[in-house]
Amino acid sequence: KPGKDEKKKTRRTSRLPFSGVSEETAGLPPGSARYIGDTEPTLATYSLYSYDEASAVMRIPEDINELAALLDPDIVNWININGLSGGAVEKLCAKLGIHPLVVEDILTVEHRPKLENYDDYLFLITKMLTMHDDGSIEYEQVSFILKGKMLISFQERPGDSFQAVRERIMVDGGRLRKCGADYLLYALMDNIVDYYFIVLERLGDRLESFDEALGVENDSIFIRDLQSLKRELARMRRVIWPVRDSISALARTDSIQMQASLAPYLRDLYENSIQAIEALESYREHTSSIIELHLTEVNTNMSRVMKVLTILSAIFIPITFIVGLYGMNFRYMPELTQPWGYPAALGLMAVVVIGELVYFKVRKWI
Repeated sequence: KPGKDEKKKTRRTSRLPFSGVSEETAGLPPGSARYIGDTEPTLATYSLYSYDEASAVMRIPEDINELAALLDPDIVNWININGLSGGAVEKLCAKLGIHPLVVEDILTVEHRPKLENYDDYLFLITKMLTMHDDGSIEYEQVSFILKGKMLISFQERPGDSFQAVRERIMVDGGRLRKCGADYLLYALMDNIVDYYFIVLERLGDRLESFDEALGVENDSIFIRDLQSLKRELARMRRVIWPVRDSISALARTDSIQMQASLAPYLRDLYENSIQAIEALESYREHTSSIIELHLTEVNTNMSRVMKVLTILSAIFIPITFIVGLYGMNFRYMPELTQPWGYPAALGLMAVVVIGELVYFKVRKWI
């Protein structure tokens, strides 16, 4: 039996989509601050962007206490936490009066995307997709807390697609600098949805390569890679559908954290998420059609092989009958004693074969 230390290192999470249940967490009280994920959590690091229309500054605090001291309540503050280990989430949320259930959801990285409206803040969970050079897709949960002029983002690990937003913050005269933290939340969500299209475009390129390789590639490798792509599309569907729902809820919320002037931007973001889903559904249907076409081609080739074998069998059956007839060891068979018996048997077999071929040709079987 494994020892206690070995049991602590074992993390067995459910393979169901967006499930946060494991053997270690089953039965824990609601609001328990415990990390749940399929990988080891990364030690938290911090960055702070503080800005208004006149100026912007970026700082790298060493700990939560330094981070709290740097916050300026009169300007927009974007706190980005990379990594969920080390107690950073619990400490920061405790300082800000965030509900324990929110802390639990942030630490459950397989949580379903959603939007929750609390009295003095909004809580949003979404999924960020990144495609690597080897074609693998990384799924990362990103959680947001919008509280007045402060936006907090929680990421599983360093590295994201927000660099363009960071650059816009540091540039003078941009809309982002003129608006509040709610517009920053929209900008980050818009960036996440844009990356959905980047991933979908690369998956579309892979799909085109399968179209071109249809009937050329090795059957086992072709169908294996195609099924892998189909599973990836199904997983993306499970991710993007609830993200669309959370964006819809964000566009319809009556929370004081969101200004009414953001409504057109959020509607546009919602339409983009629908477009991404439509493209995804189109790819899934295309993948299924390629699989069906491949299987049809395999069955057609098999039918051709069986047709050839059947024709050969039909040709050789009467010949075999003649050979078997004259191969019987009866004593009185007149043809066996005649000098013309052998060529006559061969001629009969030739006539039978030619007759069958003519018949098959007339019926267009060959």
